[in-house]
Amino acid sequence: MTLLIGSVTIGLILALLALGVFISFRIFDFPDITAEGSFTFGASITAALIVSGANPVTGIVVAFAGGLLAGAATGIIHTRFRVNPLLSGILVMTALYSVNLHVMGKSNVPLLGDVTVFTWFENFSTKISGKDALINVIGWSIPAKDLWIMMFCLLIIIVVSLLLLWFFRTNIGTAMRATGDNDQMIRALGVNTKSMIIFGIAISNGFIALSGSMLAQFQGFADVQMGIGMMVWGLASVIIGEALIKENTLGSLIAGAVIGAVLFRLLVAIALRWGLNPNDLKIITAAFVFLALVLPGFMSRSKKIKIVRQ
Repeated sequence: MTLLIGSVTIGLILALLALGVFISFRIFDFPDITAEGSFTFGASITAALIVSGANPVTGIVVAFAGGLLAGAATGIIHTRFRVNPLLSGILVMTALYSVNLHVMGKSNVPLLGDVTVFTWFENFSTKISGKDALINVIGWSIPAKDLWIMMFCLLIIIVVSLLLLWFFRTNIGTAMRATGDNDQMIRALGVNTKSMIIFGIAISNGFIALSGSMLAQFQGFADVQMGIGMMVWGLASVIIGEALIKENTLGSLIAGAVIGAVLFRLLVAIALRWGLNPNDLKIITAAFVFLALVLPGFMSRSKKIKIVRQ
């Protein structure tokens, strides 16, 4: 059960990554590989600030701002210099690798002896439940601090999801969605689609960097390699969510991305528990995303063939 709680907590943290990928991939249909650099960028900024004695909240805010800048750089390269979206992301991601090394000063920064937001959560748990307290959940004894940390992460995700839902229903948010759906139409109405794309990709990477910041604090370290494969991870979360929630409303899609992130993390945890070689995790993740992308179309064609035969 402790493994389950920990996996759900990490899944909730990575739900921020899924929301960022959802914005770029589904709202703008923008294959933004910047995610792999901005995720580490958020982690490295937060780690460097915390180690230097800064408040963890300051680290989170600056990490989000760093993600905004990274996303804006990708958007500017694409819109102002007319570079292919994929190449734009690759350029910024490549540059961020060196930037992350400069920010951290080395390839790995440990945070085990420093105060993070999760240290605050643990202290709160100690005040409420007592030190090393256990809570019985359906017959399983779970450390109270683990349960409280999961609940705090759940609360953060709920607040962020509601804010995102509210934002995309404002005039600016609606213009951004319209830019992704039909840029020619919204351009005819006088909206600067280039600015919308830049702004949207910036927000996307802001959430991704925020996810990296939170994960670094939860795991107790930031590493220059921790962003590798995160784009595929985010895509898997979004695709799983869409498969589970069939509705196409904005609220359902946001909820689906969050649920997909948690479920995907649980599937990975179960696979590792059953003896999966951690070295095979990335290739299995890629294969899973491939199947998730291909199977819906294959099943749809199969149904059409059956109908024609009947």
